[in-house]
Amino acid sequence: MDIDFKEYQLRCQLRGHEDDARGICICGDAGIATSSRDRTVRFWTLDGSQKRDYTMSRILLGHTSFVGPLAWVPPNEEFPEGGIVSGGMDTLVLVWNIATGEHVQLLKGHKLQVTGIALDGSDIISVSVDSTLRRWRGGQQVETLDAHQAAIQAIVKLPSGEFVTGSSDMTLKLWKGKSCVHTFAGHTDTVRGVAVMPNLGILSASHDGSIRLWALSGEHLMEMVGHTSIVYSVDAHASGLIVSGSEDCSAKIWKDGVCVQSIEHPGCVWDAKFLENGDIVTACSDGIVRIWTVDHDKIADAVERDSFATQLSEYKISRKRVGGLKLEDLPGLDSLKTPGNSDGQTKVVREGDNGVAYAWNMREQKWDKIGEVVDGPDDTTKRPVLDGIQYDHVFDVDIGDGEPIRKLPYSRSENPYDVADKWLLKENLPLSYREQIVEFILQNTGQKDFIPDPLFRDPYTGSSAYVPGASSRSPGVTKPSYKHIPKKGVLVFDVAQFDGILKKISEFNNGLQSDPEKQHLSLNEGDMSRWGAIVKILKDTSHYHSSGFSNVDVAMVLKLLKTWPVELLFPVVDVMRMIVLHPDGAATLLQYFKDEDGIIIELIKKITASSPLPANLLTSLRAVTNMFKNGYFNEWLLVHRSEILDAFSSCGSSPNKNVQMAYATLILNYAVLLIEKKDEEGQSQVLSAALEMAEDETIDSDSRFRALVAIGSLMLEGLVKRVALDFDVLNIATTAKASKDAKIAEVGADIQLVAKQT
Repeated sequence: MDIDFKEYQLRCQLRGHEDDARGICICGDAGIATSSRDRTVRFWTLDGSQKRDYTMSRILLGHTSFVGPLAWVPPNEEFPEGGIVSGGMDTLVLVWNIATGEHVQLLKGHKLQVTGIALDGSDIISVSVDSTLRRWRGGQQVETLDAHQAAIQAIVKLPSGEFVTGSSDMTLKLWKGKSCVHTFAGHTDTVRGVAVMPNLGILSASHDGSIRLWALSGEHLMEMVGHTSIVYSVDAHASGLIVSGSEDCSAKIWKDGVCVQSIEHPGCVWDAKFLENGDIVTACSDGIVRIWTVDHDKIADAVERDSFATQLSEYKISRKRVGGLKLEDLPGLDSLKTPGNSDGQTKVVREGDNGVAYAWNMREQKWDKIGEVVDGPDDTTKRPVLDGIQYDHVFDVDIGDGEPIRKLPYSRSENPYDVADKWLLKENLPLSYREQIVEFILQNTGQKDFIPDPLFRDPYTGSSAYVPGASSRSPGVTKPSYKHIPKKGVLVFDVAQFDGILKKISEFNNGLQSDPEKQHLSLNEGDMSRWGAIVKILKDTSHYHSSGFSNVDVAMVLKLLKTWPVELLFPVVDVMRMIVLHPDGAATLLQYFKDEDGIIIELIKKITASSPLPANLLTSLRAVTNMFKNGYFNEWLLVHRSEILDAFSSCGSSPNKNVQMAYATLILNYAVLLIEKKDEEGQSQVLSAALEMAEDETIDSDSRFRALVAIGSLMLEGLVKRVALDFDVLNIATTAKASKDAKIAEVGADIQLVAKQT
């Protein structure tokens, strides 16, 4: 049918998903299926009463991670009301019976995320980040093709029966049976979406921000440029219209290669599809699926349109930046009631929808208005930025188990093993994930044939990157090769939930204010404002080299550590944990340590007294562990080593795994420092603590691993190998080597090897 182009307007909003709406499948006249990061597939049917809205009729539960691609199985004998095929991050393909809402087949074979699904008669074709195309028949895998050199991101079946795949290797491939009959090259980044353009050829959407039209012969017919970020999806209608969805928070409609309308959304548009009648369905990261129409009779009522306009406005405000800061994060005009610290000090506050700068006038003791602060125009075509640093890629990593999505940054100039190790340590995730993370990076960046740099030194072990199955690079050298020792460099806990910390400090302060006997311990409004300023500095990691703390701020933190009741201390200690990682913060704190030598030791003793709070133990352990990051604290850590280790000695057997991990990391950092300082007495104390942890097979495996690494490092490069042998370390190593946990078995073998060396 021909459609004369008219502006699309909102028809209805489908609410139900609890996280990003990721995929859309038009299920003939039966309805619409959508997938989500909330691990569900939802089926929506047309409301028979007014023929405009859709209502949710099924929630399909079975995936254990976020769900992406969908395909519709038209009604048949097996599925009288039709079926749906879904693929997920959990590597599974599930086949659902719409009539019952149950999955009737679970297809397991892919090693990584399933990214595309197509049907070929009764066969199911799936593609994955593992670079394979798999064919399933009757619930069984019957064919596997290594179809691309990198992750496959999409697949579509052509009316003629062939298939087209798009990949992170920047190409599309046309498949006839098992044979690739043509490779389409032209995109400069990952091909994320593919679709059929009726009577013309193939459409592709890419991370390079473009949409391309190709003839089946391979000829590049047209390029459509207009999006300012990754284009995730593309679809075409019989009328000749094209729709695309993008990271730039828009769905764009194209006619004859020209963008004729851009529909803004309050979030990333993951997918966009045409209904047969020409209406458009979009899936947004705000969890809402929306339908857009040119039919005046189906346009949403004023209330619904106003609701959407409000959503869009609030989202834009939340993204608006002023001087590099989010507008919504700026303090209000009330903050100008707090005096400045020095003449000329500047402060940016929110006034309406703008940020306005003020300077402190010390003479007149007032804030003088400077003017409105503006940022330059957005340029989302730049490389992605995380924590103030640009990267080639910033991946969303879903590790499952109800954990939040993590951001994994990577640039092609980096060694993926180096990146994986640093990221796992930063996120406090098991090092056993290392190979999976490396494989994920290589697959998603088109580096399937990556060869490690022979000069690379692993930041965790100090060795070259371990590559499974790789042969030794130096067959003529007889020097022993160790997988995990000696430990080089220290580990820190550098991730903080600052908003939660501030909220807890405020909550505790309110409690003190309401208690007549403890009211004198509470903070006033000005002091609470200072806490906000401290956290703001700590959040801005990209300016750690130039930002600083006032003595007043650090003194306030230490005052609370001395005066607040012990049960209220953990959020304050958590702030100190982060301050010691800041160069200026560490230097300022150290000066107070010198002036009041016993302040932190007294704090540790107070926190570790009888029946200690796990939250206090955890934050204080992490705070002391972070002190190893800056050389400023080395002397202090050496002087107080015995007191610190004695105070925390019971933490190795704590029932709290996070406390175990923090204590094991403290031991490991001490081992590194004491080896460097050639302190035999100190090494012996740390060795004893590490052996006690390593002997206990019931403790968390990652904590035990760090204790074993400390033992091996002390034996290899320290002065206590004979002491370790006297403590029957070989028995501990033998037990570790027999562990089912690969990394513990490997470090056990390392210790055995050290013990055998004369």
